[in-house]
Amino acid sequence: MAKKSTKKKHSGSSMDDLWEWFGTFLTGERVHFLAGLILCFLVVYTGIASLSFFFTGGADQSAVENIPVRDLLAGNRQVSNWAGIRGAYIADLLMNRWFGIPSFFILFYVGSLGVKWMGICRLSLLKRFLLCTAMLLWSSLFLSFVFMRSCQDSFLFLGGQQGFYLSEMLIRNFGKPGVILLLMVSFLIIAICLSTKVIPALQKAFSFTWLEECKLPMPKLKWPKPAGTKRHERETDDEEEGEEEPLPPPPANRPFAPSGSDDDVVFIVTRPEGDGEPYGTSGDVRPPVQPAAASRPPHPLLPDNDDDPYNESALGEYNPRLDLSNYQFPSLDLLKIYDQTQAFNPEEQNDNKKRIKQTLEEFGIHIASISATVGPTLTLYEVVPAVGIAIRKIKNLEDDIAMRLAALGIRIIAPIPGKGTIGIEVPNKDAQTVSMRPLLASRKFNESKFDLPIALGRTITNDVFMFDLCKAPHLLMAGATGQGKSVGLNAVITSLLYKKHPAEMKLVLVDPKMVEFSIYSKIERHYLAKLPDEEKAIITDCDRVINTLNSLCKEMDDRYELLTKAHVRNVKEYNEKFVNRRLNPEKGHRYMPYIVVVIDEFGDLIMQAGKEIEMPIARIAQKARAIGIHMIIATQRPSTSILTGNIKANFPTRVAFRVSQMVDSRTILDQPGANKLIGRGDLLFSGGSIDMTRVQCAFVDTPEVESIASFIGQQPGYKSAYELPECLPAEAGDGAANGMDLSDRDPMFEEAARLIVVQQQGSTSLIQRKFSIGYNRAGRLMDQLERAGIVGPAEGSKAREVLIPDQYTLDIKLSTLK
Repeated sequence: MAKKSTKKKHSGSSMDDLWEWFGTFLTGERVHFLAGLILCFLVVYTGIASLSFFFTGGADQSAVENIPVRDLLAGNRQVSNWAGIRGAYIADLLMNRWFGIPSFFILFYVGSLGVKWMGICRLSLLKRFLLCTAMLLWSSLFLSFVFMRSCQDSFLFLGGQQGFYLSEMLIRNFGKPGVILLLMVSFLIIAICLSTKVIPALQKAFSFTWLEECKLPMPKLKWPKPAGTKRHERETDDEEEGEEEPLPPPPANRPFAPSGSDDDVVFIVTRPEGDGEPYGTSGDVRPPVQPAAASRPPHPLLPDNDDDPYNESALGEYNPRLDLSNYQFPSLDLLKIYDQTQAFNPEEQNDNKKRIKQTLEEFGIHIASISATVGPTLTLYEVVPAVGIAIRKIKNLEDDIAMRLAALGIRIIAPIPGKGTIGIEVPNKDAQTVSMRPLLASRKFNESKFDLPIALGRTITNDVFMFDLCKAPHLLMAGATGQGKSVGLNAVITSLLYKKHPAEMKLVLVDPKMVEFSIYSKIERHYLAKLPDEEKAIITDCDRVINTLNSLCKEMDDRYELLTKAHVRNVKEYNEKFVNRRLNPEKGHRYMPYIVVVIDEFGDLIMQAGKEIEMPIARIAQKARAIGIHMIIATQRPSTSILTGNIKANFPTRVAFRVSQMVDSRTILDQPGANKLIGRGDLLFSGGSIDMTRVQCAFVDTPEVESIASFIGQQPGYKSAYELPECLPAEAGDGAANGMDLSDRDPMFEEAARLIVVQQQGSTSLIQRKFSIGYNRAGRLMDQLERAGIVGPAEGSKAREVLIPDQYTLDIKLSTLK
């Protein structure tokens, strides 16, 4: 009996394996590719037969009309069609009996289906089906209605017999005018569904704005004559004092234009603060920049309240892009397409399923089902455990499953959020490189409504992964050296360059390594921001970083003052008001571009400057979200001394690349997981919640970034980079610096100074050992020695430079301090 039961069990298991293999075979990539290839072959064959019908249809009509099926299969009749008797029959079916020439829409849809099955491109079959169906019916009716009489004596019905009968029925019921109106309305409906630009075009066409502009009444106002200004003097002496002059209409993008003759007009140009004039072609005539509001007399059209519109109907909306109206966004051709073959191997997938199932059963864990989702670099196996199985049992078998699969490292998600399954992520043997170009060409990216969209890579389901930096609102990126952090920063910057106009976004790039961001120096006059007195826009020096961060704090405070005056809560509402001419530029209002601060090697800056770097960053991260300043910091040292609690609390959105230890993963994400990644752009994204998304970062190579930067840099740009407000550093000198008064020196100050000069070594530990004092007091002594000009500034882990060569010079220095 036992043997019989065993045989039945094995027989049932074999049938299950057979059905599983058959199901996997039908859903495999090879079957889809072959089916798509066959469909494309049939479309090409039918297309050839249909084209031949225009030349041979008349001769073949008698041969294919009412042909019996047996003759069609036997092929006894002779035809002239290029595709033979079967092609002639199919062409006659499509072109005559069905929908005529619009039948090519059927071939177009079937061909699209075949192309998608082959994996050549991604497209929405439902939208394409609705489009082809609508155009098929409308075109058939249109051709039949227009060419109804000419087709009666011809072998070819341009709209097919179906369109001919439909046209006759509609004419009998609605008449020819009714059919014409029906065709027009249905065409507009199809066009509106296809494009979002149709409705604005129709609104403009039916609004007759050109007629309204011709009849626009011009108010007559007298412009006060500024004293001592020849520009506003009258050219004739016989004009009366009370004579009034009409106000000429200003250009569309000028916030305000005073009255007077053409020679008297002074246009005021409003632009983001610090932006120079567009630089480019010779003979570019630009109006003068707006002077200070205090030196200009009040204008009767401008209201005292900032919220009131001023001559809004005459001016129209302000367009910040007009300063660089000829700017062209980078082309997708500048980006490469890497290996797009799907990393799918049915044999590998089935083998991994069996091994996972066997491993769990060896430990007494039975599963109800297991399914797989293939991603670019790894496969997610979703396991449904049997009733009564504790999740922690599977979680504890992570290393055993990794050993059985011989995988580089697996990660178990127990359970998967929102599902009743347990996920086991296993790396693919042949990983796929995710290209940036398909991400930026995707409909998800192009139709995104995000203010600062960032396409980071692809998820495990091969979907484009995007997030909005404005909602983030700041990003922390960390990982070990060589795991894809620099490529991730390039992907972030590339996404912004392909989406935002130079007038809408500025970048502040901090690069202590001096080699990562130097490639972006070509776009200085378009996208970069810097201090007024800086030569280079790419910031590499620690002191310049401190000054820039303090300048950004001042910019933040200035923007908040403008938001308060405008009675709005954020920069988006403010810019919307400014664009609609509801804010007066003569009262200091201006268009505010987004500012994205990207800091690479944040850990190196903290080691050099410490609190001087951390405090302004924390202040910006706490307050700058509402006024459009967003920060991205990256580090390869994810330790608690670098990523302090103050930093982590203000950077809720985090990206973790592979790290070597679990403690580093907890430092970045507050939970393990980053230590289980496989590297080469494999990352975990945390949006501020406990749920994490595993993403394969898009690869953007250095030559691609060079091409993008060169393409942008060759175009006309602003005269200089966007200038940040000037922020004066704290005064330094022998007497006081940074709040330290040398008159209140440590009692050991002179002894410490003599020790340092004798030893010619500016070391805090040397003072600590020689005088047997604590590290804090030794550090304060070293700070006092630096303020007194005896030692130089800190140089990381190196000893400070001793600036006094001998004791005689030291005595003179100490005498000046007493």
